Amino acid sequence: MKRVFVFILIFLFVFVFIGKSNSQNLNELIYQQTQKEIDFLNKKLSEKTVDLQKVKEQIASIKQRIKIAEEDIVKKEVEVKKGEEALSFQKNLLNERARSYYKNLSKASFSLINLLVAKNLSSSLENFFYQKSVVDEDKNTIIKIVLYIKNLEEKKKSLEEEKQQMLSLNQQLDALSQKLGEEISQIQTKIAQLTAKQQELIAKKFASIYIPRSAAISYSCKPDFDPRNGDFRDSGFSPRFGFFTFGVPNRVGLNQWGAYGRAKAGQNEEEILRAYYNFDSIETVDTNIKIKVEGYGEFSLEDYVKRIYEVPESWGGDGFSALKAQAIAARSYALAYTNNGERSICATEKSCQVFKPEPKGGFWEQAVNETSGKVMKKDGQIIKAWYSSTHGGYVFSSSDVGWLATSWTKNSRDTTGDISSFSDLFTKAYDKDSPIFYCNWGSRERYNKTAWLKSEEVADIVNTILLARTDSSTSSHLYQVDAGGDVWNEEKVKEELRKRGITPFNRINNVSLIADFSYGKTISVSFSGDGGSVSFDGKEFKDWFNARAPADIQIRGPLYDVVIK
Repeated sequence: MKRVFVFILIFLFVFVFIGKSNSQNLNELIYQQTQKEIDFLNKKLSEKTVDLQKVKEQIASIKQRIKIAEEDIVKKEVEVKKGEEALSFQKNLLNERARSYYKNLSKASFSLINLLVAKNLSSSLENFFYQKSVVDEDKNTIIKIVLYIKNLEEKKKSLEEEKQQMLSLNQQLDALSQKLGEEISQIQTKIAQLTAKQQELIAKKFASIYIPRSAAISYSCKPDFDPRNGDFRDSGFSPRFGFFTFGVPNRVGLNQWGAYGRAKAGQNEEEILRAYYNFDSIETVDTNIKIKVEGYGEFSLEDYVKRIYEVPESWGGDGFSALKAQAIAARSYALAYTNNGERSICATEKSCQVFKPEPKGGFWEQAVNETSGKVMKKDGQIIKAWYSSTHGGYVFSSSDVGWLATSWTKNSRDTTGDISSFSDLFTKAYDKDSPIFYCNWGSRERYNKTAWLKSEEVADIVNTILLARTDSSTSSHLYQVDAGGDVWNEEKVKEELRKRGITPFNRINNVSLIADFSYGKTISVSFSGDGGSVSFDGKEFKDWFNARAPADIQIRGPLYDVVIK
């Protein structure tokens, strides 16, 4: 009977004193808002024209918001676990207090009867109020414990609901990300399917401009704008758009101008080489090995290296350690290329390294003598030490540029510190003093031999990509207009876009970029103009730019900038 009474007491306290909980799921608003955004993005991805980069950024934002909500859930789980650990104690205390309440309630009732019939009113009142206070204390304790238990149960229920909501959102987000990835993949596939004519055109454009791989060779690029000193070349029209590349195409191995910058900063030859290659040791080999040079005969290893013309001899002052680093790299390259002299090596920079029949002399010969026989080895083998004149602040591995993966090449920044902007590169890149560190390649005679583009010419390139995205079968008509053949001019491209329900651009007003400064590539390019706004993947835009841009104007690397003047 007493147990039944205790149960009834608890039941009454739960439903009479506590009532129905009005607590709200703290993450409910996050869930509702995120669900709306996911629904909106799913709808956007079904449209013909969509800014995939913006969708990507919104998904990243949603993921961050969900991450914060999930961190909140983890905190709540910890709280619930602690509550459950204390629950056993609270239940025991509840049972004790309920029994005490039952007993003291009986005593209080008896005290009330005594009060009514007592002869000693003062004593009876004291006893009555004492018993009442004991009953009230038991009641309050019971209420607190029952509230604690009920609150814990509500937290567990709410937590489970929140976990299910986050699970649902994550599943939808994964599906959305997959859908976005498929859209981007389809576009990249279309872009990769440039026609043979387009590939031929790009190859001719690249061959039309000589881009030296060696720092000792004269340079062909005169940038139309140099933010370092403000130099500016006028094209005769305005506004003008310039597409500037950082460095030259080959960014693998030793960065010659970077080595010079490191030497001037006080680094020795080994420190310089370790900045560009992964190798185990620098060792001395037999200098009597013979190197056969195509068209020039046979030379001893050291006589061969003394005839290499890869870096300016003038660097021999404060840049002497750069010459020593180059000598070790040239010697390593020659031995790896020829398999220790078993096969011959060519004499040009295009496929090998620059060789001339007469020794270079001066500081270069001194650098060769001071590093006599020294080569870099990785896993017991001499490394094929590729190098080029200017990397644009970054070092790439062989696989990064489409070659076979190698253990001795590396990917890293070639700067004095972290890079977060293009302006940082002009002050922190070790090769910043190279005359081709920052250049817009190509030129047109009628525009003062500059590579500036008009607003409508940039609009045409944008329209071309939009059309190729929409209908890949049109790609065979979307190469350079002045190359001739069955190519569609800018008006025809606009007409084809309109047929497909897409508003073309007649002019571009603004361009913005997002770059990955930890890796060294332009991630996306966004354009706005009279046709609205649109964004392209960095490589996607570069490939189509090189196929469509007039004359020999081209972007020559993964990291590029756009200047409007």
